[in-house]
Amino acid sequence: MSELFITRLHELTIVIYAASVFLYFIDFLNRNRKANQIAFWLLAFVWLLQTLFLIGYMYETGRFPVLSLFEGLYFYTWVLISLSLIINRLMKVDFIVFFTNMLGFIIMAIHTFAPPHNESNVISDQLVSELLLIHIVMAILSYGAFSISFVFSLLYILQYELLKRKKWGKLLWRITDLTRLEKMSYVLNVIGVPLLLLSLILGLQWAWIKIHDFVWFDSKVIGSFIVLAGFSTYLYMRVGLGKQGKALALWNIGSFLIVLINFFLFGQLSSFHFWYE
Repeated sequence: MSELFITRLHELTIVIYAASVFLYFIDFLNRNRKANQIAFWLLAFVWLLQTLFLIGYMYETGRFPVLSLFEGLYFYTWVLISLSLIINRLMKVDFIVFFTNMLGFIIMAIHTFAPPHNESNVISDQLVSELLLIHIVMAILSYGAFSISFVFSLLYILQYELLKRKKWGKLLWRITDLTRLEKMSYVLNVIGVPLLLLSLILGLQWAWIKIHDFVWFDSKVIGSFIVLAGFSTYLYMRVGLGKQGKALALWNIGSFLIVLINFFLFGQLSSFHFWYE
């Protein structure tokens, strides 16, 4: 396949993805089940195309595609879509797919229309290490768990405000109850925190071995530990202090904002994270 054809196919995927998000928005406003079903199958088609792109890229390069920001964004979007499809089929929680894929669409658009220089071409032989590969994959999976947890917390705040203002409309009944939203947010953080911790351990071990001028006070290292501290504090507040409710949801949302800052900003300031160059 020519490079131009692949580019056009990526752009077509964006269009299909946009149509899916648009139909989910119609369902969000008017509870249109037909729009929901069409949106789901369009999203499933996007997932299929993304999966084929990932497999083709792995075949072409001979490695898993996570060693640059350009690649990492694509894999992150694939994780978000995969999780949203699974949640939609297993849990039937309205709006989760819509809000998750609003985030996924933004990330995929950034990936598709990013300048070509974002694709990694730095010391690939040095970077292709199983230790580093596992570190990056586990970090992205943890970010995926935190992303879905963030969506559940947003829906919790929305549902809380609707109940507080006694707005008994269709929107209220289509969002699942507060207890379930809070529980799922908690469960996803229980998954994300150990994944991130293990990722950091492996990443620091790789850096200590491979990078001679490794700096412990690097912005990306500090940012990652701040993210870990934020979500670990959430778990301590939930389990150790028994806190629940709006305050916990707001803490979770704030912690995810740190994830975004760490992912996009701190990586650019890092002195050795080639993945973000």
